[in-house]
Amino acid sequence: MPHGEPPDAELSLRERKKRATRQRISDIATGLFTERGFEAVTVAEVAREAGVSTMTVFNYFPRKEDLFLDRIPQAVALFVGAVRDRGAGEAPLAALRRLALRLLDRRHPLGGVGETFSTFGRIVVDSPALRARAREGVEEVERALAAALAEAGAPDPRLLAALVVAAYRTVFLASARQLLAGEPADEVAREHRARLESAFAALERADLDG
Repeated sequence: MPHGEPPDAELSLRERKKRATRQRISDIATGLFTERGFEAVTVAEVAREAGVSTMTVFNYFPRKEDLFLDRIPQAVALFVGAVRDRGAGEAPLAALRRLALRLLDRRHPLGGVGETFSTFGRIVVDSPALRARAREGVEEVERALAAALAEAGAPDPRLLAALVVAAYRTVFLASARQLLAGEPADEVAREHRARLESAFAALERADLDG
């Protein structure tokens, strides 16, 4: 189970039900957005299909964009958790590199490579609102990571966070372009791994995490 996503066994029944409801609403919204496009679907339609009120949808997802980009909170938790929960003596950059490679190997939705990523990517590309929210999500990850690196004693946590996020985003977008062009996911994954390794090697050579 990745950092930031506690297993159901550790949650109360109430929390498990909330997690299941949130996932069901998101899945239904994603299906509607895939079928008709993001702008063509209203929150009220999502609520009706999910059998809940519009207010309930907004209780789980503050903005319509978050129905589709629903993993931003998890991305924050994963990056922060990698730093805070790293092993004794492990450098923050090493922990972040390990996280990035684990997400890739598991074909996690935040890993950058997956069989369904081309569909996801096209929906984002076609929606200015989703593109704007994605940029905000990247900024949220960067701010949270900077705070975690400061706790870890990194000499310049804001700079390090900015460079890590920029490197990850650059690799992620390069793979997204390949997938959107129709290249096989397995081939893209191999190149994605090589780019990640190169990016983190460059960051480690810069010795920014002390």
